[in-house]
Amino acid sequence: MTRSALGGYREVASALTPSAVSQFLASHDWELELQQPKVREIWRYAASPSATTHRVMIPLATDFEDFTPRFVDALESLGHIHDWDAGQLLERVIATRADLFFVRLDQEMMDGTIPFQQAEKTLQALVKMMKSAATTAADPHHSHRGRRPAAVNNFLDEDMRLGHTKHGSFIFTIVSRLGAQPIGDREQPTMPFSRQVMETLARGLETTKRLTHTWDQEAFASPSRLGLSAGLVESLEEMSQPQHLRSLDLSFEWAAAERKPDVGLTTIALDRDLLAELSSVREQLERSEEPVRRETLIGPVKSLVRGQSTPSEEESGTAIVVADINGRTLKVHVPLVGEDHAWAIMAYEQRLPFTVTGDLSYKRRAWRLSGDIEVDSSFLRHRSGFGTPESGRP
Repeated sequence: MTRSALGGYREVASALTPSAVSQFLASHDWELELQQPKVREIWRYAASPSATTHRVMIPLATDFEDFTPRFVDALESLGHIHDWDAGQLLERVIATRADLFFVRLDQEMMDGTIPFQQAEKTLQALVKMMKSAATTAADPHHSHRGRRPAAVNNFLDEDMRLGHTKHGSFIFTIVSRLGAQPIGDREQPTMPFSRQVMETLARGLETTKRLTHTWDQEAFASPSRLGLSAGLVESLEEMSQPQHLRSLDLSFEWAAAERKPDVGLTTIALDRDLLAELSSVREQLERSEEPVRRETLIGPVKSLVRGQSTPSEEESGTAIVVADINGRTLKVHVPLVGEDHAWAIMAYEQRLPFTVTGDLSYKRRAWRLSGDIEVDSSFLRHRSGFGTPESGRP
């Protein structure tokens, strides 16, 4: 064996535990012949195609001085028996008790690298994607805003991992760990939450691709049932921002120790034409997650943008009002005309609370007030001591 190959198995040994390897063997036609608790296990390959019987000793005593070289020897033997290199062995062992999600950025690369900022934005988008899928899995009726269920944070903190990259363009590997299961215990009374998240993600990505091909308004009647959320689609948009990106190739490898989930596709490709359709899907989901409702906002005017008007027209513009709505602090865009606009200017200049009522909705990535907008200027009139905002200004 070459020195570089041996170095590969040493790296794999540092990334795995004996129990993970035992779980892999138990799921892949190996039989446990002998076990000395906390010392070693002897495994025999029951599916050997030849008359040769393959046996491997897995060391368990991690505090022994020779544990690491013995563990490397065992991994090297497994690689030889199955004709896998170190990286392939690592991937298959991990996949025994973990679902793997691969995100391939298909784009031109001179040396197999991508810009650092693109990598950072892709990772941020992947975190948003996994958080959205976990939220939908934990609570299908969640608004995806504000506090998330505890299971979501536990999944992100403990069970979601960034794995080794794979060869071929640039591929991010997301590892969703399913937790340990005793060898020989085939009963799993409840599906691990990590698997629920990955099934939700796969179903949501599959549905998203379908909607970019063929619009189906019925899909938005109960989007969580199909794994859909605005955050999931938005994460795809964020990953697809670089103009040199040809496509996003998304694929799953399901843990061998669990049943294969009931999802249609394991590989989902979104080329540049399909990626361009994502904004329409996201905006429809935003409307589903945040239905229009009548709200009264009370808060300071953070900024004002004057609208285009002619000398014969009333002054108009958009005020951004900061207000607390159901325990959340929102920045709401409010279009105003004439005297209402003037009252907003006064509130801004004098740092006074502004009160306005309208139809609140989330559109084009911002909170907006629309419909019949009504400004309550009673407080501002009282503070100014004048009947109109113009007379109260210097």
